[in-house]
Amino acid sequence: MDQSTAALAVAIGVRVRQERQSRRWTLDQLAEAAGVSRRMVVNVEQGAANPSVGTLLRISDALGVGLPALVEPPRPRPVKVTRCGEGAALWTGQSGGRGVLVAGTAPPDVVELWDWTLGPGDQHVSEAHPPGTKELLQVQQGTITVEVADRSVTLDAGDAVAFPGDVAHSYANPGTQPTRFTLAVFEPGVGSGARSAVVDA
Repeated sequence: MDQSTAALAVAIGVRVRQERQSRRWTLDQLAEAAGVSRRMVVNVEQGAANPSVGTLLRISDALGVGLPALVEPPRPRPVKVTRCGEGAALWTGQSGGRGVLVAGTAPPDVVELWDWTLGPGDQHVSEAHPPGTKELLQVQQGTITVEVADRSVTLDAGDAVAFPGDVAHSYANPGTQPTRFTLAVFEPGVGSGARSAVVDA
């Protein structure tokens, strides 16, 4: 892990531990509620792991706080500003791509705003999210192929697509130049236990 990834892992670990302890849950109780191993919870809390987005979604849902709350310190204020470069990089690709969570709302109906880049040949595959999840994507630069269930669509700069996030989907850069896109994800009912069937993204 590089320095910024390591710092983010530590911050997530502290927040998970605080949320777990505020509920007086044991490590085993959180692991069971999230559908992950006790070892994974321990690794996340110690900042020793770089968990997948799917694992973080499971843990945040079990705690009822939503993914954005795990990657930013709690701040009781109506306006949250994320300055350039301050987003949480939660995915990195083999060709230099990054998935950065730049903003999000509080549960129960969570909206996440992501800034994605995909290097040439990069692909991010995601399992189905909980029922009712919706995604909106707009390409800022380059070309992207989005696969949703059994449908594939190729988008160029300026193009946008809306699709259900509660089916398997993926984003891929088929070109030779980097691709950048903005992704908004709506996840209703975070904390209701609806994510129990989610597997790691």
